Amino acid sequence: ASELKKGKIIGVCRGDSETGPRALGNRTILADPRSHRSKDDINKKVKFREWFRPFAPICKEEKASIYFNTSENACYKYMSFSPNVRDNYQTTLPAVTHIDGSGRVQTVLKDTNKDFYDLILNFFKISKVPILLNTSFNENEPIVMNPENAIDCFLRTDMDVLVLNNYLILR
Repeated sequence: ASELKKGKIIGVCRGDSETGPRALGNRTILADPRSHRSKDDINKKVKFREWFRPFAPICKEEKASIYFNTSENACYKYMSFSPNVRDNYQTTLPAVTHIDGSGRVQTVLKDTNKDFYDLILNFFKISKVPILLNTSFNENEPIVMNPENAIDCFLRTDMDVLVLNNYLILR
C-alpha cells in the first residue's frame, strides 16, 4: 500500500491463475487511482498502448456506492458494468474515471479475496481512498500465467514492483 501511495506501478502474480468473467486480483497490475499520471505511466511503461484506453477501479464492495452511481440490482465483482463515478469523486479518481465520467468498477469482498481486500483497506488507511487502479497483468500478450511469465513481463517493462507470491521485488 505504501508503494502504491508513492506512485509505484505494481505487478501481482500470486496463487493460482484465475478463471471466470473478468477475474482479477491474482494476475494484476495496480496503481494509485488518485494520480493523473498513473494511467499515462502504465500505458507508456507497461502496456505500450493508446493514451485513451481506460483502466478500471477496484474497491471494497461496501464502499462502491459511495464513489460510483451503482444499482442495487447489479453485481460489480466482474467488471460487467460501468456506472458513473460520482461527480464529487471524479477529480479524486482521475486515473480510473473514463472520459465519459464512468468507471468499469470491480468490487472485492473480504471472504472472496482477503489479500486483495486487505491491500485496499491498507491503502485506504494511508490515503483515505478505498480504491485502486486495476488492470490485467500483461503487456501486449495474454495475461501472465505463472511466475516465469510474470518475471519476463516485469523485466521487459518498467514496472516498479513485482509481488511474486510472498516475495516483493523492487527495482
